[in-house]
Amino acid sequence: MATRLRPDPTFYPSPKLAMEAPRETFGYTANLCTDGSRPDALSVVDLNPDSAQYGQIVHQVVLPHVGDELHHFGWNACSSMLCPLSGHPFVERRYLVVPGIRSSRIYIIDTKPDPTQARIVKTIEPEEVMRKTGYSRPHTTHCGPEGIYVSCLGGKGPNGDEGPAGIFLMDCETFDILGPWEMDHGEQRLAYDFWWHIAQHVAISSEWALPPQFEGGLVPEDLLSNKYGHRLHFWDLGTRRITQTLDLGANHQMALEVRPAHEPAQQYGFVGVVVNTENLNGEIWLWYKDQPTDREFQAKKVIDIPPAAASPDELPELLKGFSAVPALITDIDLSLDDRFLYVSCWGLGELHQYDVSDPHHPTLAGKVEIGGIARHAKHPNGRAFGGGPQMVEISRDGERVYFTNSLYSTWDEQFYPEGIPGVQVMCDADPNGGLRLNEDFYVAFPDGYRAHQVRLEGGDSSTDSFCYPSVH
Repeated sequence: MATRLRPDPTFYPSPKLAMEAPRETFGYTANLCTDGSRPDALSVVDLNPDSAQYGQIVHQVVLPHVGDELHHFGWNACSSMLCPLSGHPFVERRYLVVPGIRSSRIYIIDTKPDPTQARIVKTIEPEEVMRKTGYSRPHTTHCGPEGIYVSCLGGKGPNGDEGPAGIFLMDCETFDILGPWEMDHGEQRLAYDFWWHIAQHVAISSEWALPPQFEGGLVPEDLLSNKYGHRLHFWDLGTRRITQTLDLGANHQMALEVRPAHEPAQQYGFVGVVVNTENLNGEIWLWYKDQPTDREFQAKKVIDIPPAAASPDELPELLKGFSAVPALITDIDLSLDDRFLYVSCWGLGELHQYDVSDPHHPTLAGKVEIGGIARHAKHPNGRAFGGGPQMVEISRDGERVYFTNSLYSTWDEQFYPEGIPGVQVMCDADPNGGLRLNEDFYVAFPDGYRAHQVRLEGGDSSTDSFCYPSVH
């Protein structure tokens, strides 16, 4: 469907070479309409500073159905296609795989020959997803050497809580669903994000919750009784079986985004924990091996972000009893040189930049404040910013950090009942550390639309995997 006679020029063998790629000129942003008045959409944003339409929406792919709830999405192919023994070395990075987390419907969107003419070329209905995989609520999408991997938050049954959630594999050329990826789930039942140390054939998956625990909103009783996910699972990519499970502890609730080091020889990574129920802190944990030859990983907390005191009058019903705003770490992203980790504190209204050159001892290098449950900080251009920093995406050169402001429809309404108009902004990142909001970049999406994940043309810092070490 998209085979070339030579590797796609947006594929790079190593992270360092990817950082030398041309600057992105277009971005794609998921827009969800939560009042059911119209379908969701994928917006194409002009990111070329030399363009007269810089920072503007230049195209929208409007979906044919109402109620999909776009969330995460990804490319059909990426630099992992250059890995040795890849079965698809000449596939083109061209199609976006865009799941609806609420409908379980998946759209394939063609971005060529011109992103401003992107269009749907295939729709996979939820019945087919369920029939071929036994899963529902598709979430993270990653391109791998064998095809497209998609994690699902739900299992079988109308509520998605019959059987384990998991990952399925899709053909990266025909987009046929091949089936569930796992040979054996072991004790794993919950799912959220996943990625891998591809050169070591190790996959890592995290845990959020069962669909009844998030589709209608956060269930406070379940959170306070520590019933959300708090474990990391390590898998053998070859045998597709769990080799190790690390429990962070029951009070470390909602272990979400996983970000392994991009450098393929490294065996460490970070996971964000939304909230510690003992102190309301947000946390970043590190998984690592002391020695490369160690059989098992270890995990430890390396960043604590405490809550901020606030008057109950400033807080939504859910937080009034705590008189505090938790950080609510809802997304993290790691620059391609593995130097800077960006942490979205959706509750506080802060985006943190940590220098993780020594992953065991991160240091805060920069921070911006915008939005927030109690802070309500405006953008430097004076315009409002509902919600807080949420889905974050870093350009391949590490100099631009884009983020949006919506988490998930029902959770948005619990934490930001005043509403979250969809906005995307950008920070300029100093290569030596430091962060500031760009006053000229502020994308306001049409009324009624919220904004979630961002993908960048040609790849970004949470898409590609690399099999060849960088040479410095």
